Amino acid sequence: QAQLVESGGGLVQAGGSLRLSCVASGSSFSISVMGWYRQAPGKQRELVAVTGVRSSTSYADSVKGRFIISRDNDKNTVYLQMNSLKPEDSAVYYCSDMTRSYWGQGTQVTVSS
Repeated sequence: QAQLVESGGGLVQAGGSLRLSCVASGSSFSISVMGWYRQAPGKQRELVAVTGVRSSTSYADSVKGRFIISRDNDKNTVYLQMNSLKPEDSAVYYCSDMTRSYWGQGTQVTVSS
């Protein structure tokens, strides 16, 4: 079973930026659809961004124009560049191998106003 390890979360002021990284173990990364989800306290987990096998991308309306998902298949890594952060972006962010339904442990992002 693949292991996903996220990093890059933290505390940032509104308007700031963070870049999340997710490193996947195993040899199937390049043929997996990868996604970033987030879950705020008391809310359901929501899909934030997806990158396909050929690096196509899709975003939730709430983050379009602010977040960028990318992948480096040579490094088995998927990134989430988050710009113009808002307090409502605060959540635990999870990386997912959507093809195989694997999840990382999550990384906390807190945006102060």
